[in-house]
Amino acid sequence: QVQLEESGGGLVQAGGSLRLSCAASGRAFSSYAMGWFRQAPGKEREFVTAINYSGSSTSYADSVKGRFTISRDNAKNTVYLQMNSLKPDDTAVYYCARGSTYSFYSGKYDYWGQGTQVTVSS
Repeated sequence: QVQLEESGGGLVQAGGSLRLSCAASGRAFSSYAMGWFRQAPGKEREFVTAINYSGSSTSYADSVKGRFTISRDNAKNTVYLQMNSLKPDDTAVYYCARGSTYSFYSGKYDYWGQGTQVTVSS
């Protein structure tokens, strides 16, 4: 059974930075893509970014491109999301997920974490 646990969320002022981590249990972490999604109150879950199994390819939503960076450390079974220049619109619960490919489509992901809250104050 695969378990994903996010950490690093919190309250930050606009323009600030946070780094989220997602630690995965189970085998074969390095064989899967990983993604980050977010869901704001009253809104549907949306794609943020994803990375392929080796870390050589990434994809970003236009809303975060140039501000967020995804990375992974396969030796530590961990994927990271560095978030810079945060805006109030980035406020949401952030989820990491394991996928068969680094897709924007949530249906490609089979395991999800419980989420971590990110709140950006203006």
